[in-house]
Amino acid sequence: MTKERTISILCAAACIMTASGCVKENNGIKYEYGVFIGAGPENIDDMLAYKKLVIDAQYYSADEIAQLKESGHTVYSYIDLGSVENFRPYYDRFEKYTLDVYENWEDEKWVDVSQEEWQTFVVDELAVSMVDKGVDGLFVDNTDVYYHYKTDEIFDGVTAILKGFKALDTYVIINGGDCYVKEYAGRNDSISEVMDAENQETVFSRIIWEDESFSSNEDTEREYFQQYVELVDSYGGDVYLLEYTTDNDLIDDIDNYCDEHGFSYYASDKLELTVPAPKDGSQRI
Repeated sequence: MTKERTISILCAAACIMTASGCVKENNGIKYEYGVFIGAGPENIDDMLAYKKLVIDAQYYSADEIAQLKESGHTVYSYIDLGSVENFRPYYDRFEKYTLDVYENWEDEKWVDVSQEEWQTFVVDELAVSMVDKGVDGLFVDNTDVYYHYKTDEIFDGVTAILKGFKALDTYVIINGGDCYVKEYAGRNDSISEVMDAENQETVFSRIIWEDESFSSNEDTEREYFQQYVELVDSYGGDVYLLEYTTDNDLIDDIDNYCDEHGFSYYASDKLELTVPAPKDGSQRI
């Protein structure tokens, strides 16, 4: 998952609304789903065509979120369960619990989620602050910590945090996390206690990290992740795909697949997930 929410964006995000000073009621919503984690409130005008939005609510006010919702949008907030970036204001507080550096994101480290102090913070402080701002749900990143540190302690830590989110009576989307979700489903024959939906990145597309370009995924990878999201669907979870591509033929394949299965998708032309968004990669309502 891309996390390049730079210091300049974060500083700018605190007080700027839209170019007109408010979110218009009749904003012409055309597209189903957009992921704009790298954008700030100054970019709201560029998000208005998207019904369901994923933002990083830490950098938005309750009023900004309320105006989006009042104009017909559903707003989900990014939240990081299993890692921490060094630009977050709480990094120094939890650095003692960090593990290895996150590959391809040198400003970020995995966190030992078995630590109760981290669990309490993520649920009772971080998540509560976002829910209190009025978001409709949480877009939960880095449950993949269980893939990298596959122990019962880490599994239980991830589970405790996700159940904590669900106890807040909010919609929970897990980003990725196939290793954890499949393990949880296998143990419990259910996923509803920990999640409502899955957002899976790069089912059809592939990021070439050496130069941050995009390509098509290998057939074996695509088939694996299709089987995974269809498993989530079979347990009653909603499914979203987040793809990175500018290939119109590939976008057509994504669109057809999602139409066939009743899934939603957003195909970004930017690794940073900023705006303006690519209309060719947006699923029409």
